[in-house]
Amino acid sequence: MKFIDEARIEVVAGHGGDGCASFRREKFVPKGGPDGGDGGRGGDVWIMADRNLNTLIDYRYTRRHCAGDGEPGRGSDCFGASGHDIELRVPLGTVVVDEATGSVIADLAADGQRSILAAGGRGGLGNLHFKSSTNRAPRQRTLGQPGQALTLRLELKILADVGLLGAPNAGKSTMLAAVSNARPKVADYPFTTLHPNLGMVRLDHGQGFVLADLPGLIEGAAEGAGLGHQFLRHLMRTRLLLHVIDIAPFDEGLDPAEQARAIAAELKRYDIGLHRKPRWLVLNKIDVLPPSERAERIEAMGRRLRRKLRTKAPIFAVSAATGEGCRELMWAVYRFLAKRLRSADLDPAATQQAPLEPTQAGAS
Repeated sequence: MKFIDEARIEVVAGHGGDGCASFRREKFVPKGGPDGGDGGRGGDVWIMADRNLNTLIDYRYTRRHCAGDGEPGRGSDCFGASGHDIELRVPLGTVVVDEATGSVIADLAADGQRSILAAGGRGGLGNLHFKSSTNRAPRQRTLGQPGQALTLRLELKILADVGLLGAPNAGKSTMLAAVSNARPKVADYPFTTLHPNLGMVRLDHGQGFVLADLPGLIEGAAEGAGLGHQFLRHLMRTRLLLHVIDIAPFDEGLDPAEQARAIAAELKRYDIGLHRKPRWLVLNKIDVLPPSERAERIEAMGRRLRRKLRTKAPIFAVSAATGEGCRELMWAVYRFLAKRLRSADLDPAATQQAPLEPTQAGAS
């Protein structure tokens, strides 16, 4: 199934039914009085998160969603039936934004979470409501009100604990396949990954986390270079970023440290909060380094990265192709996440301020 993470739709709630102006007509009742009923309420448009869905493809082709109109009132005190509600089902992590104002209407992060998008119009009042001691034969009635009509933007932000980012061909998909149950496409050309992939990392019984692999990011993505940077929205809910860096690129003219600095700058341009997320540096493809030079080159690259990025974040050296260092890295990530969750239980604000986990598995 094609992965669609953004869609624009129109939702229209039901129109309320009109009230009725009617008078009782019955044999042997010469002064029957008013008996016009109220109109029915228009139907509402709801949205609900469903864990069985993983794409917004249904809303890419079906753009307009309308609830049922309320029925008009009738004589003999008959009230109109309410219009039927409709419910739109979307994947977990969907954010609903009003196109006109830019405000967030709903953020659906839990299975079964529901929110109303457009409220149906109220039904009109029949002349039965206007009867009084001085107005014995009212002819007034009110019309039903229109339901809300909105143009909305649906944005899917996948729910993952950890996100992989880096330049094309850095080995992100290979790492995801090596440490999780996911089987993303892996090839030796740039931009193999065209949409996010999720994998469940299982370390031990009851111990694991969700890892997301994103398409490669390059300098100038904000201006549309490469695949752009819109997919970075999928990192907004993560607690930790793993910046995968190719320590031995095929093109000897590429500087991994300079490339990493450019990617960090793109994160900052996209969202300052995303740039401030805890971000660990992962030096990948150490298996292609000569064994006699490996330790020296890893240490030199680590110093250069710290200087370029002005960071004290942990640095890990791994080989996604052979699995060397990957399990130790995943255990370090798990300990970091567990510590953040414990801090959140004690202080909900701690998830924004918790320091980086000092434990490092691998070279730094």
